[in-house]
Amino acid sequence: MSDAMSTESAFIETLRRLTRDPAARGLADDAAVLEFGGEALVLTHDAMVEGTHYLAGQDPADVAWKLVATNISDLAAKGAEPVGVLLGYKLGRDDTRFLEGLEEAIDHFGAPLLGGDTVGGGGPQVLGLTAIGRATHRPVPSRAGMRVGDALWITGAVGAAMIGFEALRDGTGADSRAYRRPEALVAEGRALAPHVSAMMDVSDGLLIDARRMAHASGVTIAIDAARVPIAAPEARRDEALRWGDDYALLFALPPGHEPPIAAVRIGAALPPGPARLLLDGVDAGEAGLGYEH
Repeated sequence: MSDAMSTESAFIETLRRLTRDPAARGLADDAAVLEFGGEALVLTHDAMVEGTHYLAGQDPADVAWKLVATNISDLAAKGAEPVGVLLGYKLGRDDTRFLEGLEEAIDHFGAPLLGGDTVGGGGPQVLGLTAIGRATHRPVPSRAGMRVGDALWITGAVGAAMIGFEALRDGTGADSRAYRRPEALVAEGRALAPHVSAMMDVSDGLLIDARRMAHASGVTIAIDAARVPIAAPEARRDEALRWGDDYALLFALPPGHEPPIAAVRIGAALPPGPARLLLDGVDAGEAGLGYEH
């Protein structure tokens, strides 16, 4: 692989020239939105790799749950209701336990299994899931609608997954559920969809995801770090803003508008400048803002 293709962002940038259908939204959103038969179908696909997205030896039932939840969270960010999922599964060490967790997750999120594929082979386990949803509001929210003067809001705290991961990794016995079995905020996304100017879920880290919203919307986002709710010790606030895996909804509302659900205002959109993201008034830069492959 050449240096120009050595990062996730560079690879995606090259893929953009292949996205000739408007449903792809220029690969700058959480999901594709396909107008079809009077409906808007919302389509998303995420993959997980053993040792990268989950710990080697982790309970396969928890892995199955997280695989489903992360994809359903993308639907939530579009205000969509789940229709079903397609599974890509590499056979592993405890397939029965994985299936138990899969059944729990699809029942919990109301997303029936519609099909997929299974494969064998060596090396780390690789899993993929495609989630299909039906939009409940048109236009379907995107990352790209934030306008200068809009307020930036978040539905919950960040940092719980970071603390949960460390508890699971270190075997401390502390609560690790936030990392193992995240929630997808489907009801919250549906409630917000008619009101927001932009929305996405926080999967790779608040700062990197806010920067993505700013870039897609053509604005600069300013975040007040002290306003961000965290589920971690105060001394680790900066880490919590960058860690990811929390799946809160990050959204923009026009000036003077209040959200229909519980949320915290953490920033605002400014005219575009040299910096896409300001943290406490300072350019947050581009590197180290969150998770990238």
